[in-house]
Amino acid sequence: MYKRILVFLFFIMIPFGVSAEELASDAKSAILIEASTGQVLYEKNADEALAPASMTKIMTLLLTMEAIDKGNIKLDDMVRVSEKAANMGGSQVFLAPNTEYKLEEIIKAVCIASGNDAAVVLAEAIGGSTENFVEMMNKKAKELGLTSTNFVNVYGLDADGHMSSARDMAKMARELISHDLILKYSSIYEEYLNKSDGSSIWMVNTNKLVRFYSGVDGLKTGFTNKAGYCLTATGKWNGMRIISVVMGEPTQEARTNDTISLLNYGKGSYKLNTILKSGETLDTIEVERGEKTETEIVLMEDAALLVNVREDMPEYTYEIEKYSIQAPVKIGDKVGILNIYANGEKKKTLDLTVKENIEKCKFTTMLKRVLKIAILGDT
Repeated sequence: MYKRILVFLFFIMIPFGVSAEELASDAKSAILIEASTGQVLYEKNADEALAPASMTKIMTLLLTMEAIDKGNIKLDDMVRVSEKAANMGGSQVFLAPNTEYKLEEIIKAVCIASGNDAAVVLAEAIGGSTENFVEMMNKKAKELGLTSTNFVNVYGLDADGHMSSARDMAKMARELISHDLILKYSSIYEEYLNKSDGSSIWMVNTNKLVRFYSGVDGLKTGFTNKAGYCLTATGKWNGMRIISVVMGEPTQEARTNDTISLLNYGKGSYKLNTILKSGETLDTIEVERGEKTETEIVLMEDAALLVNVREDMPEYTYEIEKYSIQAPVKIGDKVGILNIYANGEKKKTLDLTVKENIEKCKFTTMLKRVLKIAILGDT
């Protein structure tokens, strides 16, 4: 209890009014982004390729979440612990060979305790082998446009050629948290893993911020002698989600200090300003050959822009570009774009869709229209 109080006091002593120049002073590399927009709020040597340590498991977890979403594996599926997994070094939850666990329990062991053995179980369950899974990791890295990343293993122990950068880690984290399920597990501070022999192991989150910094709900720590202390953290404040990454920290205390200064700067300097709501009628659009000849158009998602609270609020304007469309057309179909400007500078482009489904015009409807034009001359 005494240690917990000291840690908490240390956290709240970190000042909120830091300037960008004072951020991540001890980190070799760092970045701070807002998740929904991807906007970079701060960076320092963000493209330097460094050893990522156990932050590697962000990609391991991402591929796991994708496999779940695709229906290739389920949370209550039983997954087997191989000899290879059981004999892993580094951080582990001491899984015995030839035992089985629900996939969900193994995900927790990776998220909370950063178990290398658990990471291998995930890789083998989804990729068939760690070698194949590493190939999947590197393929996904290319799909995400990561330029400084190459994976050699699934857990993050130092290896030649195993590297990433703060910017790439932030992109991976942004993709991972698009799967809301992961935050359910990464936000757990402590939990017991019950083993098949009747024993249990107490797992305590390696990311202490999930308990001692309000709003933080993830994501992944890392440490090796080569990598130093690393942390990708995320939390939600002021209607926005922030992701911070620090790499190459000299001590655990420096890692914590720099991460908190980044988060304090982000939530103290920015907010997400919603300009237009999805579903709000913006205009109408003509529909060729439809049961209705015209319908309303709306945004597919909220039009939200990040603003610096220390600066004057910009003046927002927008313009609509509509496409020529023919029925049938349904909600979700792209029928145009909305360009948003702040003080005359284009800031964002968003897709527009119809507010209702429009079926293709029936013969009887078309006949009525032709007769109306013939009789009344209505064009």
